[in-house]
Amino acid sequence: MRVVVIGATGNVGTSILRALVAEPVVTSVVGVARRVPRTDGTSTVGPPHDAVEWARADLADDATVAERLDAALAGADVVIHLVWTIQPARKPDVLHHVNVDGTRAVVDAVVRNRVQHLLFMSASGVYSPGPADGHAIDESWPTRGVPGSSYALDKAEVESMLDEVEAAEPWLTVTRMRSAIMLQREAGAEIGRYFLGPVGRIGLKIAAGPLGKAVGGLIRGWQADRPPEPVDPPLFPLVPFPRGLRLQVLHPDDTASAVRAAVVGRHPGAFNLAPDGALTGQDLADLLADGHLVQLPVGLMRRGLDLASRARLVPIDAGWLDMAAANIVMDAARARDVLHWQPTRTQGEVLLEVIGGVLDGAHADTPPLTK
Repeated sequence: MRVVVIGATGNVGTSILRALVAEPVVTSVVGVARRVPRTDGTSTVGPPHDAVEWARADLADDATVAERLDAALAGADVVIHLVWTIQPARKPDVLHHVNVDGTRAVVDAVVRNRVQHLLFMSASGVYSPGPADGHAIDESWPTRGVPGSSYALDKAEVESMLDEVEAAEPWLTVTRMRSAIMLQREAGAEIGRYFLGPVGRIGLKIAAGPLGKAVGGLIRGWQADRPPEPVDPPLFPLVPFPRGLRLQVLHPDDTASAVRAAVVGRHPGAFNLAPDGALTGQDLADLLADGHLVQLPVGLMRRGLDLASRARLVPIDAGWLDMAAANIVMDAARARDVLHWQPTRTQGEVLLEVIGGVLDGAHADTPPLTK
C-alpha cells in the first residue's frame, strides 16, 4: 500500500509518519509539504523522516499546486490530508485560501489520479454548538461549525465539499477524522507562538516560577481550614477558566493509531477521536493548582480576548473562545467499535506534557527543512 501524507512535517504529521512506517501493510510513504527535509547531505534525516519519499507542494501556489500534487500522488492508494493553517488569524481570506481552496486542490488531484481512499483530518470544531443538556455527541450531529470561528466554519465548508465529492464519485472512499484538541510536548513552542504570543508566554512562565509559587503559598495560607503544605508545590497558584467550559484533549500519537487503522482497513465515514469524558475547570485546577479555580464569565473573557487581539497582544482572535464555548463533547464509540481504538494517555497526562513543552519552548524532532 502506497500512502501519501500531505502536511507530513508538522507535529501531527510526524506522529502519523511514525505509525505508517511501522505498519507492515504500508509498503511506501510519500511526504508532501511546502518545506521538506533536506537530503543534500547538509543535515541528518532520522526516523521516521528517513523512511519517507519527499515531494514539495505549496497549496497556496495556484500556479504549481496541480502539477506538483499530480506528481506526488502517482501510484498512490491512499491520501491523508493534514494541512491546515491557523495564522495569520487576522487575515481570514488567506486562511480560507490555504485551508479550503487548498483542500479543493487536493481533492481534485485525488479524483484526477483515481486514488481510491482520501482521509481528511477534521476537528471537533466542525460540529454545530452542542446540546443544551451537555450530553456527548456522535458523528450524526450537525456539522455547520461554530458562528464566529473562521476555523470551525472553514472545517464545515470542507466537509460539505467532501459530501459533494462522495456523491459525485461513488468509487472514492472518504474518511473524516474529527479529533479533539491535539496536544503534545513537541508542540510547546508552536502553541506558545501561535496561541499565546510573547505576552502570554511570559505570563505563563511567571505563574510557574518563584513568584507564582509564592502567591500559591499565600493563597494556601489564607485558607480557613488550611490543608497540609504539599510535598511538591503545584505548577500554578491558581487556574482562571471560563465558567461552564469543558475540554477534550488527545495526544497526536493516539490520533495516529486511529489513522493507521482507518487506512489499513479502508474504513469510510466520520470518526470522533476523543477520550471518554471531558475536563472541567475544576479538573484543571486540581491538576495544576492544588484545586484553586477562578471562574470567569465567558462574555467578559471574550471581550478581553477581542481587545487583546485587536491590540496585537495575542495572536488569536475571539473566535477560538467561541468555539471552546460551544459545549461540544464528542462520543468516540464508533472509533472504538470499528477501529478498535482507545487513547493510551489520559487527558491529565497530555495536559501536563504540553504545558511542560510550552514552558520549555519544546520543538518537534524534525530535521532541517528546505526553504
